[in-house]
Formats: sequence, C-alpha cells, structure tokens
Amino acid sequence: MESILVLTHADESGSALTRQSLEAVTAGKELAARLGASLTIGIVAADGNRVASAVKHAGPRLLAVKGDAFAQARFASDAAACEALCRAAQATIVVAPQSSRFARVMAAVALRISGVIDTHITALAGAETVEATRWFYRQRIEAVVTRTARPWFLLLDSGTHEPYAGEAGDAQVDEVYIAVELPALRTEVTGFRAPKQDEQTIRPDAKLLFVAGAGWTKKQPDGAVHVEEAGRLILDFLRASGASLGSSKSLVDQGGEGQSVLPFLTHMNQVGQTGSTPRHAKGLSTCCHGEEPHVVGWRFIGERRAISLDANCGWTRGKADVVYIADAFQVMAKVNELLKS
Repeated sequence: MESILVLTHADESGSALTRQSLEAVTAGKELAARLGASLTIGIVAADGNRVASAVKHAGPRLLAVKGDAFAQARFASDAAACEALCRAAQATIVVAPQSSRFARVMAAVALRISGVIDTHITALAGAETVEATRWFYRQRIEAVVTRTARPWFLLLDSGTHEPYAGEAGDAQVDEVYIAVELPALRTEVTGFRAPKQDEQTIRPDAKLLFVAGAGWTKKQPDGAVHVEEAGRLILDFLRASGASLGSSKSLVDQGGEGQSVLPFLTHMNQVGQTGSTPRHAKGLSTCCHGEEPHVVGWRFIGERRAISLDANCGWTRGKADVVYIADAFQVMAKVNELLKS
C-alpha cells in the first residue's frame, strides 16, 4: 500500500501556504483517494500553527517543522527539513509544488533517502499505479511516466490543479512537529530586494498574458524604427492592466544580434518552443507571426487573441479565437487611453 506525503511551504509572509502548495494538496488528496493510500501533509514554515489551519481537514496526519531557520528559503535548512519530514512520514510517494523554493532542493532530498524524482508534472492519474504526465522535447511531446522505484518524488507545475480550499466540519488531526538536525548554516537571509510592482513584468498569477513579438522593433509605415515608443506603450499597458509580459524567442534574441531591443525584456519573458508554457486565463499576442513554435507555448491558455497587420499570418489559421487586423501601435495607444480614463 502506498503512503503519500504532500510537502508544502509558507509564503513570504509566513502566515499562509503558497497557492502552489495548496494545489499540491489537492493533487495529493485526489491521488490518495484513487489509490486507497494514506495521506500526510508536511509543512515547512517558521511556525506551523499559523499556516496549518488551511489544510487541517486535508488529511488525518499533519507533520511540520518549525523554527526561525525555516522562515526563508535556503538550501541547507530546506533540504534538511524536507528530508526529516520524508523520513518521519515513511512516504513511498512525495508530491510537492514545482516552486523555486522546492525545485532547488528536492533532487538532493531524493538522493539522501535513495529515491527517484520527476519534475514539471502536469497531471497525476491511474487507479492501481501512479501515472504522471509531463511534457518533453521543447514541450511538443506528452509523456506518461510510471515507476516501480520508491520513494518517488513528483514536482507539480503550477496551475494544473485547483488550490485546496478546505472542508467543513472538524477533523481529528495528528499534528506532530519534527525535530531537524540542521547542518552548519553558512548563509544568512537578511531580506528580499524586489522591483516595484509597476516594474515587475513577470506576473504568474495575472489573468492576462501580453506577448510582444519582433514586429515591435521593425520599421514602421513611416520607414523608421520606434523602439522607445513601443517600450512606453507596452509598459503603460502592463501597469494599467496588471498583465504579465511574454516575448517571442526572436525578440529576446535580438539583443545578442546587435539589433534594437526592448530594454526590459529578458529570456525569462520568453514564451514558445524553448520557453515556458504559461497558464494565464487569456492571452493577447502583438506583432507575432503565430507559427507553431510560438503557439506551442500557449498550450494551456484558454482564450487567445492577436493583433497583426497581416491577414494571412499564422494566428488567423485556427490558432487564435480573435484576430484584430490592425496596427499594434495604434491599437495599444487607444487601449492605454481607455484604461487611463
């Protein structure tokens, strides 16, 4: 019989579990119900009491570590905490969110307890065995992975499950705090330095993904390049709408080719064949050709719209729900005007 452990961690405030952690709890509960397996929730936080209320009805057993050392993400303390929780739960399957905090430590934890690990899991299925789904080869091939080796660590991509929202009624919860032997800590977390909200361009929780293509930096109808105007229009829209910014590979590559580029774009913004597959509810593509390598990155976006001057571009051939045949400079200027009013 399988024993499932769902590992979770607190957010930056330390008072609640992250959304990705709650998604992992949902996946763990569904998997345990199908397999008839026992379920344990593990929490990494400075104070488990503050965050445990969100999952107190999720399973009969709740394990946690606590202490100031676990308040912030750090490899040494997080790896030791996850290892201690796995050994205490004696889990055969460990489900955890593919968050930046856990992604950097979970392979080491699997190695320490002689386990195996698969990352970027998008679905868990199977009634008798565990079938984990993920994408391979630049996200064009969907694979279903099964393993007999245990313990098996599964890191879930965000947006693949609904966050656990709790259940009514009281539950008998076995809440146990696990003692952790910390190694010598050579680093000290003194705080976070993050850009202001209006300077942040990557917003995973935004409802809209705005994608800029290479057309923004090409010659316009007047024969000139208007990169500064393009940057201003895009940033004004992001600030007013709260959208997240994506980019085609051709646009972010232009910097290395000596061409004019938008200064706020990096490869972290890339969406497409070799980039990320975001899960925003809606997507708006501007100045993009709409061919397959780019559209692959939109696999999980529900509503797709595009702005293009070319009525025969790839977006019009079944790749978008709505295509506006218009100049993106003019359209976004009008949109920004409406948003400001």
